[in-house]
Amino acid sequence: MRSALLSTLKSTMQPALRSALRSALSWGMSLQVSLHMRSRLRSHLTSRLRSPTVAACTACLLIGCAMPPSAPVAASPAIGLAELMERPAERALIDGIRAYDDGQYSAAESALRQALQAGLASPRDRASAHKLLAFITCTSARVAACEAAFRAARAADPGFVLNRSEAGHPQWGPVYRKALP
Repeated sequence: MRSALLSTLKSTMQPALRSALRSALSWGMSLQVSLHMRSRLRSHLTSRLRSPTVAACTACLLIGCAMPPSAPVAASPAIGLAELMERPAERALIDGIRAYDDGQYSAAESALRQALQAGLASPRDRASAHKLLAFITCTSARVAACEAAFRAARAADPGFVLNRSEAGHPQWGPVYRKALP
């Protein structure tokens, strides 16, 4: 029934409206057509197509597109920085990042390892800790440990990737590409 309605509407619409509907459908909107597109369809069909069959098909399509109001999603309570600093793992991660940024790489490595051992809650935080450990070990010519840290970052967060400038770094870029093809 849905495909019959669509084919009837597509055959009677102007090319621009057909392409807009096709774009909406290809982007996964299925029959959930945007409000703007609905108004364009409605004005086009009422001004040019006064056929009762087309009007009925359009009405069915537009009624089917109406989405019931979604239930409000309960937002998780925001975690403040003060609360994060009370957690040993997150505090160690912040200390490790600060030491890394200050060029104190041995202190950074120690704090990052401590953060991982204390159990960072977020997969992204674990990946960040492993990434910085990879940078530290690569710059100190510990290539095997660098590769292992990059693999651990990907294991912690499957979406882990280096940004363009990080991936192009002459010391850890090649190790990253080798470890995570």
